[in-house]
Amino acid sequence: MRQLPVPDPGTPPLSSPAAFLWWIARRQAALLTGAIAVGIVAAVSAAVMPYLVGRIVDGGLQNGLSAELWRGLGVLAAVGLVQAVANVWGHRLDVENWLRAAYRASQLVGHHVTRTGDQVTSVLPTGEVVATVATDSHWLGQLYANAARAIGAAFAYLVVAVVLMRTSTPLGLLVLLGLPVVVASLAFLVKPLQRRQHIQREAQGKLTTLGADTVSGLRILRGIGGEEVFAGRYRAQSQEVRQAGVRVAQTQSLLDALQTLLPGAFLAIVVWMGSHLAIAGEITTGELVACYGFAAYLTQPLWTAVEVMRIVTRVVVGSRKILAVLRVPAVDAGAVAGTPATSPREGDEILDEASGLVVRPGRLLALVSADPDESAAVALRIGRFGQGGAADAGAALGPVVRWGDVALADLPLAQVRERIVVAESTPTLFTGSLVEELDVRGTATEAELLAALRVADAGDVLDSVPGGLAGDIEEKGRSLSGGQRQRVALARALLTEAEVLVLVEPTSAVDAHTEARIARRLAQARAGRTTVLVTASPLVLDVADEVALLADGRVTARGRHRELMDGHDAASQAYRAVVSRTAGDDDDEPTDRAAGAHDIEPTNGAGPDEAEPTKEDSREAARR
Repeated sequence: MRQLPVPDPGTPPLSSPAAFLWWIARRQAALLTGAIAVGIVAAVSAAVMPYLVGRIVDGGLQNGLSAELWRGLGVLAAVGLVQAVANVWGHRLDVENWLRAAYRASQLVGHHVTRTGDQVTSVLPTGEVVATVATDSHWLGQLYANAARAIGAAFAYLVVAVVLMRTSTPLGLLVLLGLPVVVASLAFLVKPLQRRQHIQREAQGKLTTLGADTVSGLRILRGIGGEEVFAGRYRAQSQEVRQAGVRVAQTQSLLDALQTLLPGAFLAIVVWMGSHLAIAGEITTGELVACYGFAAYLTQPLWTAVEVMRIVTRVVVGSRKILAVLRVPAVDAGAVAGTPATSPREGDEILDEASGLVVRPGRLLALVSADPDESAAVALRIGRFGQGGAADAGAALGPVVRWGDVALADLPLAQVRERIVVAESTPTLFTGSLVEELDVRGTATEAELLAALRVADAGDVLDSVPGGLAGDIEEKGRSLSGGQRQRVALARALLTEAEVLVLVEPTSAVDAHTEARIARRLAQARAGRTTVLVTASPLVLDVADEVALLADGRVTARGRHRELMDGHDAASQAYRAVVSRTAGDDDDEPTDRAAGAHDIEPTNGAGPDEAEPTKEDSREAARR
């Protein structure tokens, strides 16, 4: 089996479910063709078995234990062996078809959602998006897993019909006309089943959305005493899902009952007619045996046809949901692909026109504001978060950010994400091993991982996670403290080796000793590369190459931290007010006291500047 997931899931047509499903079939055409070929061999082998048994019976009755009888038995055994081998390989190919189709659909949704930003949740409920991956894509895979069996069953049906027509025209006509009538009778239930499945799917999506919203806002609900109200809403929606499921089950159970009744009645009619033909001498005893075998075998293609109809109804519903997600416009829609002539150079400055902030290349710039949200907004604009992708829409959607001579909104979003990395103030960790958590681009060596952890002063994380780098991080990193999560997120950002790294409050959850170590090591690790720090901590500001003060959305002062602290103009006074207030707040706030308890030894030895500062040091820095 080839590697999954595929590197590039492709770009499907979004016009209709039929076009989408045919596109997926073409993407795995070779695999589907092989599965269909093997499926035909398996089905036809099974279909000719009754014919061979009938020939053996007639030969045995006429000639006894003759050589012809033994040859017939040998042919029967060979056909049985072919059928067994074909079934084994057919199953393997069917499973791979299922996996490739389901994973391709999941990848399409996952990749597209990452390009839509938060726009997808403004168009579709969260539960709808989750259900497309969790449910709809799996049903879609079922269609391709059963395609080979369905086509093989159709070929087997034709083979049986031809053999019966040569044996007896009435029997052949009964099979040719009777079996489609049975299938058509069952098809009458498909439409109501599809409608009820659609209603259940809608109710399930709403339930998933309601559950996700309730869990994410549980702390707020507890604070305002609204848990019972929302629990009641969830119970009510659960009952709607249950009732819709009961209605689906009612239709499905009727379909299942008819799947047993109608094929059984059809088998009885075929055997009854064959028996009368045998008594009348129009067919032989062996042909009667073959007739019964054919009738019994034809129940399998019938079951396959009904199963495929059931799957198709569910897949049509699911495909519409998948297409609804894929039709949400991507953030980067309309962006012009960057070329060497239009892409920013490494030495180009970044200018945020709204604030007047200039980020000079190769320097560590600290952005300070009395309003943390104000400075964080500038940082997010530098990373092009919350803006559209089209060049002509960028100004309408938000302030223009320029990188050299190019507007950031004109660049392909993939290029921006590759070259500019923004680490927000609230660290988000994911389930998986620590090394997977840190090395998100899959290029770091163990030495680089340990070096990044040292810069982030996260050596204690290696001790707290059983297995170290190979150990598992629990969902959202809940087994770690707040400071540990923040330092792991910082190490993760450093390992991207971004050309421009933007860090929003990277040390807000650690104590002064740890913060000072991180600040010094961060300045050393990012020396010569562009780094923007959103912070008002004097310990971090003291290592910055340059500090910019933001007030009322505009940069009002620039300079070194100590220069601004010693200045006597209005801008310096405003700067001191912000920094001094922050230093005072830090003395009162709880911090991650465990930080730095298990530091990673430096690879080149610690210099004399590695002495840990005290609280008095931080207060003195704030006063300066």
